[in-house]
Amino acid sequence: MLTLTENASTIVKDLNDQIATDQGLPDAGLRISGEDGPEPSFAVSAAQEPAATDLVVEQDGARVFLDETARVELDDKVLDASVDEAGNVAFALGLQG
Repeated sequence: MLTLTENASTIVKDLNDQIATDQGLPDAGLRISGEDGPEPSFAVSAAQEPAATDLVVEQDGARVFLDETARVELDDKVLDASVDEAGNVAFALGLQG
């Protein structure tokens, strides 16, 4: 199952908290969905709640929703995240140790 680094957990939790506060959505999370194509690619978006078929990954207060494609492709991966000086969030994937 997908795991999150400490940085990713903190950043995702902060994003979820911001969505919950701004939009009154306490079950909000970060949704990762698989995109069609020859190489695996993913779309990341804020979601009010998980879809019925999503896998919910909760780690250190962070909630990530994975659609069926992402669940399979990311099963052995680690999600990392960083924030640049302009406040932009970047995500990266690595293999679990």
